[in-house]
Amino acid sequence: MSVPSPLPEGAGAKPGALSAEDATRLSDDEMLDRLQRAAFDYFLKTSNPQNGLVADTTRDGSPASIAVVGFALSAYPVAVERGWIERSDAVQRTLQALRFFWNSDQTGRCDRLPRLLLSLSRHGERCPGVAVGTVADRHALLLAGMLTAAAYFTATTPAEVELRELADALYRRVDWRWAQRDGSAVAHGWKPESGFLSYGWEGYSEAILLYVLGLGSPTHPLTEESFRAWTVTYQWENLYGHDYLYAGPLFIHQFSHAWIDFRGIQDRFMREKACDYFENSRRATYVQREYATRNPRSFIGYFEDCWGLSAGDGPTVDARLVAGRRQAFYGYAARGVPYGPDDGTIAGSSTLASLVFAPEIALPAVRKLYAHRTRGEGESVRASGFNATVSDPGPGGWISKGEFGLDQGMIVLMIENFRSGLLWRLGRSCTYIQAGLRRAGFRGGWL
Repeated sequence: MSVPSPLPEGAGAKPGALSAEDATRLSDDEMLDRLQRAAFDYFLKTSNPQNGLVADTTRDGSPASIAVVGFALSAYPVAVERGWIERSDAVQRTLQALRFFWNSDQTGRCDRLPRLLLSLSRHGERCPGVAVGTVADRHALLLAGMLTAAAYFTATTPAEVELRELADALYRRVDWRWAQRDGSAVAHGWKPESGFLSYGWEGYSEAILLYVLGLGSPTHPLTEESFRAWTVTYQWENLYGHDYLYAGPLFIHQFSHAWIDFRGIQDRFMREKACDYFENSRRATYVQREYATRNPRSFIGYFEDCWGLSAGDGPTVDARLVAGRRQAFYGYAARGVPYGPDDGTIAGSSTLASLVFAPEIALPAVRKLYAHRTRGEGESVRASGFNATVSDPGPGGWISKGEFGLDQGMIVLMIENFRSGLLWRLGRSCTYIQAGLRRAGFRGGWL
């Protein structure tokens, strides 16, 4: 089904920002450099220099997020390479975060998976009404950032030596086996009031990073059975002519790839499918574009150069008629194709993160999003979500307020992997990631 109307362009651009017309004249590298630098500035604006914590979003009163800290620790090496901050500044920012987590209250930890606060104020105190708990994938993102920093900052200065020692000690003290519950798949999370959540990490998801880090531990690793227990829940499908390991939201096909180079390496499941996880994400990208091109629910703005359903913010307006049917809107949600949920909201950062997998279709889409605006240059790419079907508050469509750290982190890391492969090189050099991949059954390629 064709799209009802194209994206409106040039609406409400900020004074001094590039016009939509000027944006089309930028080279690919210039456009990506502007997007990447703007995304990195998020960490400068929202970090607390006293403890290294980073806010979850730029919205007023936003707590810190351990996952966003992980992205920040991974982004600092990029900023050093690009000349955005001094190496000494990046080292100190990283050290502040590592020292905070090393000295944080781990009451009841018993050398198990650290029960860090998922929501902290930027000063490090527990946010009112928020329970202590753990969601395992958030800790994986934090630890990935720590290991990335340790792999990059290899000088013999006292500060960089301390940085590496702290990152290594924090990783080694995690008891991954504790999170396995009954010895199979890893539990999704834990709360002190009720213990482990009733469900585990099952079905293909971003948890591949979690399993690799857990299997690579030299102290308290996951069992090899945990990875097999996870992969037996995979769902292989054929959609729009593409055979691939199914997951609806794009972020699932992207997050682990920010740190791990899956090109040419295969576990048992992928060997049987004559595929690898990188190729799988490429196919998922094409499925996303095909869904938007067909636009089965007749949303405004969906077409071959505007796609990207993922986790992100969306409108919370009242339900309304779209193409003769009553359409609800979901706010922050994990949207996916082709089974939904879908309310016409695009997550531009997921389109941009697809560059490494399918630049031939992702670059034109990023350019289209870069020219589309409701507030300023590049906002539709970097915002947590935008929706052209919802015209509130203006003709450019709805766009999420503020910036979200997870989105900005993925933009910085995936643009860098597209431009230089820096994060992949650092991941390949990490002995813990190497060990985790091998214990998960990966072979071939750079391994």
